[in-house]
Amino acid sequence: MFDWLIVGAGFAGSVLAERLASQRGETVLLVDRRSHIGGNAFDWYDEAGILVHRYGPHIFHTNAASIVSYLSQFTDWRPYEHRVLANVDSQLLPIPINLDTINRLYGLDLTSSQMEAFLAARRENIAEVRTAEDVVVGTVGRELYEKFFRGYTRKQWGVDPSQLSKSVTARVPTRTDRDDRYFSDSFQSMPAGGYTRMFERMLANSKIKVMLQTDYREIRDVIPHRRLIYTGPIDEFFDFRLGKLPYRSLRFEHVTLDRPHFQPVAVVNYPQTEAFTRITEYKHLTGQDHPKTSLSYEYPTDEGDPYYPVPRPENEALYKQYEALASQSETLFVGRLATYRYYNMDQVIGQALATFARIQKCDAEDAPSRRAAGS
Repeated sequence: MFDWLIVGAGFAGSVLAERLASQRGETVLLVDRRSHIGGNAFDWYDEAGILVHRYGPHIFHTNAASIVSYLSQFTDWRPYEHRVLANVDSQLLPIPINLDTINRLYGLDLTSSQMEAFLAARRENIAEVRTAEDVVVGTVGRELYEKFFRGYTRKQWGVDPSQLSKSVTARVPTRTDRDDRYFSDSFQSMPAGGYTRMFERMLANSKIKVMLQTDYREIRDVIPHRRLIYTGPIDEFFDFRLGKLPYRSLRFEHVTLDRPHFQPVAVVNYPQTEAFTRITEYKHLTGQDHPKTSLSYEYPTDEGDPYYPVPRPENEALYKQYEALASQSETLFVGRLATYRYYNMDQVIGQALATFARIQKCDAEDAPSRRAAGS
């Protein structure tokens, strides 16, 4: 008899498994359909000996010191500030848009205050910001929206930005200085030994048993357990009884080149050309010294493993119906797929830690009634 069955060995499931085993001394069976732990953050050494992220680049960044402190139990860190370029009008330009982006694109020499005036003259007056398109044209205007955002977003999500929630582009800043970092969080680093090594240390507890290539539905009635935590797609948990929630998937082409470097930064976006959205060169992320280099070409698709919930009003309405079903269940639903939210890694970790805190609190509140019942 296990105290807990946890479905999914990504961040949400692994953090909860670690907390329940190390802090409560309880037994955990952690299952995953894939052949590895770590979820989409899984990395491995390819045939050339280069550390590669199998499911595209995962950049750790956060403003939460408590989350850094928690993960630092399982990894050392390599400082890394992510920079992305966009291939626009045959130039490689900084994205998010900053002062250098505008000056190089238009052959100008604007100051920060002049750039603000430049953008102000081009912004569209949006009475009510509702869509991803509204956010961008209301910030940088129609031309920059068409050059940098529309094509990329259509490839990424399979629909026009005018049909997507404003949350898709609201998280992308526009800067009037020369800061070319993709993120501005106070902590930006990569696990020094890679994500998989960090997960291995997180799960290195005798009270945690990991079963890979396992569908929990095949074992949930066979292996006894007291409580269930689920981190997979919420609609699948309920056998799609209300209909399928749309998710976006990704297809990757991994290649190794016999040269030390391919591009000047880890990620180059292609908003105007190509069927892929971006190319990632992993040595920039890991700092690895190697005579060869490995790349991933990223193709969004509707088929395959679910990666991203598609943020549209009708999808949110369907999720709310599933959420109502979940509220009637004793199962705990945690993570991006189980709560149909586009979370960063640190947000998933924070949600898992908050769930553990609620488990602690509820059990503490229930303890007196259990003692009374047993007296």
